[in-house]
Amino acid sequence: MMKGAMSASDMPKGMDMSMLEECLEALSACMQACVMCADADAGEGMGRCAAMCSNCADMCGTMMRMMLRMNGWDMALMMSMMESTMAMCRACSAECMMHAEMSEHCRMCAMACDQAAMALEKMLGSMREMAPAM
Repeated sequence: MMKGAMSASDMPKGMDMSMLEECLEALSACMQACVMCADADAGEGMGRCAAMCSNCADMCGTMMRMMLRMNGWDMALMMSMMESTMAMCRACSAECMMHAEMSEHCRMCAMACDQAAMALEKMLGSMREMAPAM
């Protein structure tokens, strides 16, 4: 998706482009799954799950936009936002897992949330290793 869109000079020093791409793709998949799940939940009268999914979709979308603005990266702020987005993904996954046996959209949403949280955790770990050098 991003190959050729950004040069290495656009990225923070030491950033792994493939890890960034993986994270963006996982966030996009999570956002889409959450939007679809929230819509289905609303139609099924599952208000709490719909709200969690809507909030998670919003946070994933915001996180993606922040990550794409390479010139505006502030490592401390990015890491804090990643931690918050990870927490939201995990909370949404836990909520959806409560309905996963009876609801395919909740099962798929939980899986997408877990993948996004894992991608964020991996990238955050890499950023923590880079932070002293910045």
